[in-house]
Amino acid sequence: MHTRRVLEALAVTSLVAALGTGFPAYAGDPKFDGDGGTTQTGQTGTSSGAGSGADSANGTIGAHIVINQKKPGSSTPTATATSSNADWKPPVCWYEPMYTSKEYEEFIKSSYRGALEPAASYAKKRADEDYHKGDKGLWWQVKFRNDDYSEACPVTTDNWEIWVPPAQPKPEPHQLTPEILSELAYNSTKLPTPPIELSPRADRLIVNLGTQVKLKSDFDRVWTTASINYKGVQMAATTVATPVALKVEAGTADADPQTCSYDLVKAKSGYTVDSSDAACNITYRRSSGTGIYPFKASITWKVTWTDSADPDGAPQQPVLPDGLSTYTQDVTVKEIQAVNR
Repeated sequence: MHTRRVLEALAVTSLVAALGTGFPAYAGDPKFDGDGGTTQTGQTGTSSGAGSGADSANGTIGAHIVINQKKPGSSTPTATATSSNADWKPPVCWYEPMYTSKEYEEFIKSSYRGALEPAASYAKKRADEDYHKGDKGLWWQVKFRNDDYSEACPVTTDNWEIWVPPAQPKPEPHQLTPEILSELAYNSTKLPTPPIELSPRADRLIVNLGTQVKLKSDFDRVWTTASINYKGVQMAATTVATPVALKVEAGTADADPQTCSYDLVKAKSGYTVDSSDAACNITYRRSSGTGIYPFKASITWKVTWTDSADPDGAPQQPVLPDGLSTYTQDVTVKEIQAVNR
């Protein structure tokens, strides 16, 4: 839906405030008219590749980016992936295709009619460029990952839109690319929580008896595709998360060892682990008494990406950080009293 709201009055202080948050608060601003980058979940997008059509993380981002995720399992709870790199952040904003030159002229003339400064100067700048009428290409507009605008967008207020010709030699900074799509797909990925089964059961663990761990349900790789197909611009990226390791933590210092790690093995029904013959199994040395210990399980996922809707395409660079999914359950540890005669 094209922006059509006309803002009749605008103070310069609006722009000053906008600069503090990184986006321009003037005519055509998605904050006022709903044409900006919102994330919609629970909305079925158009499927374009393998594994799409699931309902785990489908939706749209920005104006025309469709998110589809392969469903990781009907009975396994999921949660948004956590990056193993605390410094990694998904894109705040980007340019995506929005208008032909004719549509852009109509957009500027209608949305900026009667606007005060600095919006009036912005509209004049585009009019002086003649909106690139007669040129081949599209106007791309800034879109946001979130609609709360709490993070600063690096795009300057004098380039709310950019003109992109069809034979562009190099993308403009922050212009949508498969790499940006891969980061948006990564940020939208939901990973299954580790379906851990303990032996003995979580409410019947025994002091000085090794706690065996296995996965109790199918557990396989997960892939998420972010794609756009709008006004002749088509591109996609697919992130593929493969489970590679399981780490368990006892939840108390009174265990030996306090943590164990296991490599996941590919089996017929997915990736699995059974620690019955493993060299490392947590053994509790003290009863939990009337309380509990918080037993934690974490899966590490190796994340790669392709520059298409095919999860089996060639992995691309740069690499994405590993993903993590975690699950904590309360365990009760009892002490068996022996009777000496």
